[in-house]
Amino acid sequence: MKAYIGIDVGSVTTKFAALNRDDELIAHLYLRTQGKPITMIQEGLKEIAAKLPHDIEVKGVGTTGSARYLAGAIVGADVVKNEITTQAIGALHYVPDARTVIEIGGQDSKVITIHDGIAVDFAMNTVCAAGTGSFLDHQALRLNIDIEDFGQRALESRNPVRIAGRCTVFAESDMIHKQQMGHSTEDILYGLCEALVRNYLNNVCLGKEILPPVVFQGGVAFNSGIVKALEENLKTEVIVPPHHEVTGAIGAALIAHEEMSLNGNGTKFKGFEMGEVDYRTSSFECKACPGRCEIVQIFQDGKLIARWGGRCDLWERTKQ
Repeated sequence: MKAYIGIDVGSVTTKFAALNRDDELIAHLYLRTQGKPITMIQEGLKEIAAKLPHDIEVKGVGTTGSARYLAGAIVGADVVKNEITTQAIGALHYVPDARTVIEIGGQDSKVITIHDGIAVDFAMNTVCAAGTGSFLDHQALRLNIDIEDFGQRALESRNPVRIAGRCTVFAESDMIHKQQMGHSTEDILYGLCEALVRNYLNNVCLGKEILPPVVFQGGVAFNSGIVKALEENLKTEVIVPPHHEVTGAIGAALIAHEEMSLNGNGTKFKGFEMGEVDYRTSSFECKACPGRCEIVQIFQDGKLIARWGGRCDLWERTKQ
């Protein structure tokens, strides 16, 4: 069996997806990054290998996410793409006529506008995480409930309370106040869902036209309370596609398949055994210009294998 692998390494989660030659998903992983991207990339390689047939032939690999260059250097990626491109491709794979993609992850959120199958515009959140999954994680911990139960319990709300959700600190203060007033946990939970959606629409989507079909992706799409709050605010159906939590990885695998089909060259994939190799990273400040970029470099068994992080390609093209 021939396979194409996509790897999406974010600040909170690391996702793997393996597609067959017909672009059907044959294996996937959803892991917590835990602040250790190298460890989780290696762990993911071992786990995805265990899910695949022993005679699998990897024909192409794509990486995406905030640590896409790191992942690409470790595994030997054939393509390295940004999250906007891979999330759009992943959405179109399941919803070919999609026009808007809403993606909310652990610490970032984005909206992508699609026209005639091409991503033509996008926006992302800034430094604030009040409209992301970490906001819900934090409030669930404060309310002493499992994040997996958050959405279902939010749907049991009968009289949702309005919570000031523009800032995590203010939201927690307001939530405590609502608890002291005697509001039920379910009403507070749905109030938090509405607060997150308001924050997302008023900040990330400001000035963007949200046209149906609307596709909702990312780990937060597991939360049925958020889905309902989005539909109420947008007044349209919100489609949650299959495997929405790994659509970025699926998009990376799809792009890798297309790339390898076009160039006809062999894959750069180093093999699943890279899960056992010793890696180390370091960084330094480039002083070649006033930009003072931070250059990240990765070593494999003590040997430099890649550098990235500059605004120009000075260090990428420097002989290693």
